[in-house]
Parts: sequence; C-alpha cells; structure tokens
Amino acid sequence: KAACKSATIRRKTMLKALIALTSLVVAPASAFTFPSKHAFTSRSALKMAADDVEVAFPDLDGKEVRVGIIKTRWNKEHVDNIVSGAKEALAACNVTEDNIFETEVPGAYELPFAAKLLALSGTVDAIICTGVLIKGGTMHFEYICEAVSSGIMSVGLQTNVPVVFGVLTCLDEQQVIQRSTGANNHGDGWGKTAVEMALLRRESLGVKSRMSSLGFKADEEELSNGEKGKKLTKSAPGFF
Repeated sequence: KAACKSATIRRKTMLKALIALTSLVVAPASAFTFPSKHAFTSRSALKMAADDVEVAFPDLDGKEVRVGIIKTRWNKEHVDNIVSGAKEALAACNVTEDNIFETEVPGAYELPFAAKLLALSGTVDAIICTGVLIKGGTMHFEYICEAVSSGIMSVGLQTNVPVVFGVLTCLDEQQVIQRSTGANNHGDGWGKTAVEMALLRRESLGVKSRMSSLGFKADEEELSNGEKGKKLTKSAPGFF
C-alpha cells in the first residue's frame, strides 16, 4: 500500500508540472511583460534613425590611400549626391583625385559582385558601394536590402578589403533627400569611413609597396635591369 501511495503522489506531482509547463507554452504574448526601458517600438526606431547623430572621426591622412566608388544608375540624382559627399570627404582626408576610381552598375543587387571584382583586382585599399533603395508596395524592397547588405559585408570579409555599405534604405523619397543633401549627406561619413578602414588595413597587413594601377589604366614600371628608357607594361587585373 505504501508503494502504491508513493507512486500515486509522484503521478500527481508530474501532472501538476506538466499542466504548469503547458500553460507557459500556450500563454499569449501579452502575458509576458518587460520593463518599459526595454520596449522598442517601430516608432522609436524610426525616430532614432531620423535624429542627427554624428560619428566622430580622428584626423585622417589618406594621401596614399586608393578608394574605389561603385554607384548604381537607379535613383541616379540621389546617388550622385551621395557620391559627391563621399568625394568631398575623401578630398578632406587628402585622398587625391588620381587615387579615386569610380564605376557604375545597373542596380543595388549588382553592387556586391562588382565590389568583389574590384577587391580581387588588388588596385584599391577600400571600396564604397553607393545606392538608394526606396520601399514600394511589395516585398521586393526587403529582399534586395537583405541581399545587398549581406553581400557587401561578405565581400569585405572574404577579400580583406574594406567595403563600405553606402546604400540608403528609406521608406520614401523625402527620407532619401534628408540623408543625401546638405550637412546630413551620409556620403561624407561613408567617405571618411573608407579612409579610416583603409588605413587600418594597411597598418595591420603591413601594406607599404605600390599597388597595381587603379581602374582601367595599365601600370608602367621601370625595369630593374638598368635599361634606360625601356618600360614594362602590365595590364590591370580583370576588367578593373
């Protein structure tokens, strides 16, 4: 009888635990409350994105840095504004015009592939991918944003060449204008980011030697055999 009673108690205990566990699993989301300071709403996220938040940059000397800019033809006017802001920032960091290579692709989806080709060419220290994506009435916006951001990051990690995500992802054109013109032109920060990351890469990898020719130009170097006036012409890797 004692053993039977003990088994009955164990069964009742297990049944109570199972009922309690089941109530937690099926409980509605509203049953779980968090402190208000941890409550993040879509409205607060948008407000944070619209705030004027500045990132402080150290003094950057990019006189030996070579930067590639890849831009999209979609939303050309806005993209050109971003590129202008990036170039002004590069100039402020002592990056010369001769050390800036610029090319274009049809849309944002093509940016990662072009960036990888340029990174593998060995002609630049950093790359800025620029474009503008504006949300429409379908899921196309979400798919492209995720693919492009992931692709651009992958290129940098795979090639050890910094690739800056200079793509605006906005809900409407007004948000684009606010972020691509005037003092809030995001191109400025992206240009400085490219220089800072390029310097970090050169320092960490010990890059001191002269790189291959930039862009589509061929590279000419003096032969080391002492023959005066004789040149050795080397084609730039790939179509870059």
